[in-house]
Amino acid sequence: MLDTIIAGIVHGNVYALVAVGISLIFGVTGVVNFAQGSVVGLGAMLGWLFIGVLGWPWWLGLGGVIATSALVGWVINLAAVRPLIKAPPIAALLATFAVSLILDNGSQVVFGPQTRAFPEPLPTDNLAVAGVSVGTSDLVMLAFTVLAMAGLWAYLTYGRTGRAIRATAADPDAAQQMGVPVARVQNWSFLLASGLGGAAGVFYGMYAAVISPMSGAFTGIVGFIAAAVGGLGSIVGAVLGGFLIGLLEALGVWQFGDGFRDLFVFGLLLIVLVVRPHGLLGRRHGLVSEPLTGTFLGAGRPLRLTWWQWTVVAVLAAVAVPLAGGPVAAAVGTQVAIYAIIAAPLTLLAGSAGQVSLGQAAPVAIGAYASALLVLELNWPFLLALGASGLVAAVIATIFTMPIWRLGGHYVSLATLALGFIVVAIIRNAEPLTRGAYGIPGIPSPSILGVPLLSAQQHYWLDLAVLAVALIVTLRIQASHLGTVIAALGADEVAARSLGVRTRDYKALAYFVAAFFAGVGGALMAHQYNYIDPTVFTLQLSVLALTIIVLGGLNSPVGAVVGSILLVGLPEVLRVASEWRILAYGVVMIAMIRLRPRGLWVRRAS
Repeated sequence: MLDTIIAGIVHGNVYALVAVGISLIFGVTGVVNFAQGSVVGLGAMLGWLFIGVLGWPWWLGLGGVIATSALVGWVINLAAVRPLIKAPPIAALLATFAVSLILDNGSQVVFGPQTRAFPEPLPTDNLAVAGVSVGTSDLVMLAFTVLAMAGLWAYLTYGRTGRAIRATAADPDAAQQMGVPVARVQNWSFLLASGLGGAAGVFYGMYAAVISPMSGAFTGIVGFIAAAVGGLGSIVGAVLGGFLIGLLEALGVWQFGDGFRDLFVFGLLLIVLVVRPHGLLGRRHGLVSEPLTGTFLGAGRPLRLTWWQWTVVAVLAAVAVPLAGGPVAAAVGTQVAIYAIIAAPLTLLAGSAGQVSLGQAAPVAIGAYASALLVLELNWPFLLALGASGLVAAVIATIFTMPIWRLGGHYVSLATLALGFIVVAIIRNAEPLTRGAYGIPGIPSPSILGVPLLSAQQHYWLDLAVLAVALIVTLRIQASHLGTVIAALGADEVAARSLGVRTRDYKALAYFVAAFFAGVGGALMAHQYNYIDPTVFTLQLSVLALTIIVLGGLNSPVGAVVGSILLVGLPEVLRVASEWRILAYGVVMIAMIRLRPRGLWVRRAS
């Protein structure tokens, strides 16, 4: 067991470095930097290049990685975060996600996608502690973290720029009025955070022994969770959260197996959010506005279509796309329609209620598996299973998240993020029911009144009909008294609560509607793919759904359709770019967010 604890401490050491970087940037800018995990992956690849290929000494290679990663962080701030400082906060978050796509896929282009052995610059098992073998590399990693954290504490406490960072984190507006160069401070925070992320990548390579350009993806997510558990904005809390999660992860895997790792890590996050939402060492904020809220009702109004314009759009969508474009256009159209079904009702939650969900993959997965099992095991007709899957997804997802709706802002985002990973972990481990990682094959195609729908055109028309229902329901809710109440709590939750509005219940109701249609979208995926497994329902799916409504306009269900056309259809167009496709997609995504941060289907408020 002692060797497990040591492994947990060493792994937690990497999480701590990542978490400190995330917490530092969040404290200064209020932005959750999704690119931090990609910086970790880039650091691992640069360490392989400097130490393994170029033959540098390990200490020189580590220094080169830290310097290069810090420079990358500086560019990230200048190119993706700083220009969006006056845009809705969620825009900067999604811009960092686009940067992560660019870094990950750019690294694959430069270094190649294959997994490779990381060089062993220091012995890994040359020492013995209480009968357990440890290496000089383990001691160097721990010593680096201790010294780096001590140095960072001294810098933030006594250094002139360090005090400026603390002042900016406390109140950027007041700091600027007092003469603090806030823009320069934000640059420094990205330099420091990215340098630590690069070091974490080298240490990850030394610990794991094998790396690839995607090595930092999950490490970045766990580092984010560690920062949240410790308290976003708290450096000491980030270190504590990193080591705590490393130990919990190691002990959980030792006791129950690797398949339960996500349950322990993200289950801990949910428990902390319910019991102590601001983290173990975080401070309770008195501000009403939270960094990850997504409602900006005064910023613009969704564009409206007249009845004849709706008619033209419907005819073009129903007739021109499948007939003029053929099966290929219809196949792309089904993907566009499914993601629009998932995204459009999400505008009630993210746009009207102002609560961002980072875990819509959870109800999508529940709906997909529910419909597949109902049809295969219980022989339910497709249409009945389709509606039931949406209901099952909405009920389960809402019950799981119910304790968190009394909170707001990034707490809700973290809770839904955790839910996404927990649901997939349960699916992966419930093998008697879900076949685990093997997935469910042979899911029958959709059928209506006994008539199977087998062609891409038929699937497209079915998805288009369901999308029409989702749009009608969402638009009717927005125009109703219920929609007015939901929008009121999104605009000013304190005022709504003072007027007697049961804010928690209305948030949960908005989420219920979004989760219902997400489950329906998942069911359509299952029956049109004819196969599902846990790898389909990733964080990328959740972020794509959120990006769709941000691009189209947070308060515009119709804008979600426009966003889906661009973000789901565009990658298909970019397939001509082969290996550059996702990299180009990330660049286009940043350009769209910078040029239209409040959405494409929105006009300025008069």
